[in-house]
Amino acid sequence: MAKTGPSRLERRVSVIKALAHPSRLAIAEALQNGEQCVCDLRDLVDSDLSTVSKHLAIMREAGLLDMEKRGLKVFYRLRCPCLLSFFECVDQLSAKSPSAPSSRDACRSR
Repeated sequence: MAKTGPSRLERRVSVIKALAHPSRLAIAEALQNGEQCVCDLRDLVDSDLSTVSKHLAIMREAGLLDMEKRGLKVFYRLRCPCLLSFFECVDQLSAKSPSAPSSRDACRSR
């Protein structure tokens, strides 16, 4: 059977790779409360506009963001804000010692 597109696992990898940078994580966290202008995101990550635009393009290509141009400003928003709940689980895991007995159950309550 021929492949017709990226597999579920490949799509997941694409999303994880798109978030695997401190600036892109900061952008995603900032957008969890609603849309923001590129100029605000630039100030948030303290980078030049071209660098922020590259980060945003990577996130858009992975399907994480929607954008809307209004006049001279471009606004971005998360397509699926619940994605960040994954990082709540990551935070729980990293807060526990790997050898602690309860670390295996860190995210089981969800």
